[in-house]
Amino acid sequence: MPRSTRPRIGVDFHTFDGIFQGSRSHLIGLYEAAVAMAPDIDFYLLLDETERLRREHPAFAAPNVHLIHMPTRRAPIRLAWQLPRLQQQLRLDVFHLQYRLPLWTSGPCVCTIHDVLFETHPQFFSPAFVQFARLSSRDALRRAKALFTVSEYSRQAMAGAYGVPVDRITVTHNGVDIQRFTPGDDGVELVRARGLVPGQYLCTVGRLEPRKNHVNLLKAYAQLPQPRPPLLVIGQRDFSFQAIFDVVTAHGLEDQVQFLEHVGDTELPALIRHCAAFVYPTWAEGFGMPVLEAMACGVSVVTSNNTALPEVVGDLAWMCDAADVTSIAHAMESALKESPASRQQRHIDGIARARGFSWQRSAQQLLSVLRAQVARG
Repeated sequence: MPRSTRPRIGVDFHTFDGIFQGSRSHLIGLYEAAVAMAPDIDFYLLLDETERLRREHPAFAAPNVHLIHMPTRRAPIRLAWQLPRLQQQLRLDVFHLQYRLPLWTSGPCVCTIHDVLFETHPQFFSPAFVQFARLSSRDALRRAKALFTVSEYSRQAMAGAYGVPVDRITVTHNGVDIQRFTPGDDGVELVRARGLVPGQYLCTVGRLEPRKNHVNLLKAYAQLPQPRPPLLVIGQRDFSFQAIFDVVTAHGLEDQVQFLEHVGDTELPALIRHCAAFVYPTWAEGFGMPVLEAMACGVSVVTSNNTALPEVVGDLAWMCDAADVTSIAHAMESALKESPASRQQRHIDGIARARGFSWQRSAQQLLSVLRAQVARG
C-alpha cells in the first residue's frame, strides 16, 4: 500500500509524563492549538501515559492525532534508542523535540530550547547538569533544521551564548488557556476543601528548587505585619529544597504556610483565581508562565524585575528585586493594600494583556516552520 502524502510530524511528548513544569504546559497548549488548525497534518505524539493525555485533554482525540506509547525511560535510553527507533519506524517527515536531539536521527529534526539559563545563571543548577545541557544544546543548535524558543529574552540570550543569528530562531511565546485560567467564582469549593478562604491567601507556583527563590519569598513573607494572609506554595519537590523547609521552621511559619505538591489541571486555576495576590519572585525565567496564568485569572501579581518577566507582565505587576527580601515584602504589602478601584483596573488590564499571549498565534508560527521543513523534505 502506498504511503499517505499527508505530512507526518512527530513530537517528543514525554514531559507530559513528568512533573508539572513550563515545558509540559507549553507542549500541551501549543499542540492543542496546532492539531485543530492543521487537520491536513498527522501528528504523532510520543509518550507513556497516552490514555491520560486523551482523557484530560480531549483535543488529542482528534482523528489527525496518533498517540504512540513510549515507556518512561532515563534520558540516555530515550535519546539513544527510543526516539531514534520511533522516528525511523513512523517515517516522520519532521521530528520536534525540546532542548536536545536524539543521538542519531533518520530525518529532519527541529528543536525548542526554552531558555539557556544554565549558561546565564549556572549557579542554580548542578555542575553535571550545566555540562550536559551545554553540550546537548550546542549539538541541537548544530543539527536542528529549525530552532524555537519562548520569549524574545530567551532568543537574545541564545544568540548571545552561541553566536546563532537571531533570525534563525523563531519565538513561539507561551500562551494561556483562557477556558481554564479565567476570572470568576468557579472553583470556590475546591479552595475551601483545602482549608483556604477565597480572596484571603497568597499563592505561588513553581517547582521546589533554588531558582524559584522560595527561600527569599518565605523570609519576605515573615516580614509582613500580622495578621497576614496564609501563603499557599504549589510545587513538587525537585532538588536542593531542604533550605525552604528550614526557613519555615526558623521563622515559625508552620501554621501559616501550606505546601501542595500534587494539584491537578482542574484544581490549579481555582487556587490561583481565588488568591489575594500571586507572588513569583524567581531568580530567572525564560518566560514565566505562572504569572501570565495569574493575570488571566484577574489576580494581582508580584514578580521579579529580571530576565523575561518584564516582557510578560509589562507594567501591570508589582515588581521586586529577587535578591532583596525587603523589596519582595514591600511589593507583597503594596499588592495587598492597593485600593479597590486601582486593583480592579489592574486586573482588567492584566486580563487583556494575558489574552494577547495566544496559543493560536504561536501555533501559527510553529506550523509555518513545520510546513516549510516538510516542503524541503
